[in-house]
Amino acid sequence: MRLSCCALFIVSLWTVCKAASSKSTHTNNWAVLVCSSRYWFNYRHVANTLSMYRSVKRLGIPDSNIILMLSDDMACNARNPRPATVFNNENKAINVYGDDVEVDYRGYEVTVENLIRVLTGRLDSSVPRSKRLLTDDRSNILIYMTGHGGNGFLKFQDSQEISNAELAAAFEQMWQKKRYNEILFLIDSCQAASMFKLFYSPNIIASSSSRIGEESLSHHPDTDIGVHIIDRWTYYALEFLEGVSPASQVTMENFFASFRKEDVRSTPTVRSDLFRRSLKTTLVTDFFGSVRSIELMNTTVLRDQGNKPCDQGNKPCDQGNTPRDQGNKPCDQGN
Repeated sequence: MRLSCCALFIVSLWTVCKAASSKSTHTNNWAVLVCSSRYWFNYRHVANTLSMYRSVKRLGIPDSNIILMLSDDMACNARNPRPATVFNNENKAINVYGDDVEVDYRGYEVTVENLIRVLTGRLDSSVPRSKRLLTDDRSNILIYMTGHGGNGFLKFQDSQEISNAELAAAFEQMWQKKRYNEILFLIDSCQAASMFKLFYSPNIIASSSSRIGEESLSHHPDTDIGVHIIDRWTYYALEFLEGVSPASQVTMENFFASFRKEDVRSTPTVRSDLFRRSLKTTLVTDFFGSVRSIELMNTTVLRDQGNKPCDQGNKPCDQGNTPRDQGNKPCDQGN
């Protein structure tokens, strides 16, 4: 009988722990969005990143919590027939560059060194807050990268490469320094799955547009500008996200299941063995949305109505539309 009670207690405890771990404990959300390619023919990589930027802003992550890194400025490129615009679809329905884009690192600022410094927090004291990833151990971070890659590397501006070992080491530094609660790592490039095969830090979900040995393909061109304008995996990711609202209960399992090989024309890959929660209960908005902290108060707060008579409790006269004597005397209570 005692053995049965113990067994029942253990099962109950495991059930409670499992249920508790299904809900995220994060208190803030951040996004690091990286386009590592330059030159006009890589227009689609800039569009990929700006499209993801638009999605996370729409779902609630503010610019103050987004680090946007663009290696080239397609909106102001001399070849762009529509200056100050970037489109991710040939129907030109949405200008993903928008009117309020805030690029934190642009052009030659987008380097492997700067990315690693941003992630690990090893920045010079002169770097402004807007260029810093000010996360803590309660932060959920979405990290999205796009560009040209190969087996174990992603190219930066055709002059540098970040390796999968360097990225894995940076994430481990982040974990040791308590710079994240959970990470969602997404990458759209050729052989993209190779970039997370060396990850070993806890609480990371990783997903890619292609497995090792595969190319990642573009979706469609815009004949007006003569280049492809978005990649296939990112196109279908955005198609899914357009149906998500800040209050949605769709899960990461739903998100990953939405990619079909016949659409993407490569093999989308997911790695979740380092993640402590089930993808079936992990909400998409745990990473693409934003936590809103609300503090409940038991006290009553009175708003100043502006045009009230002067308080007679030895306080100066109200500066609204109440007449007052100019000689530093209390207000005349007559006419």
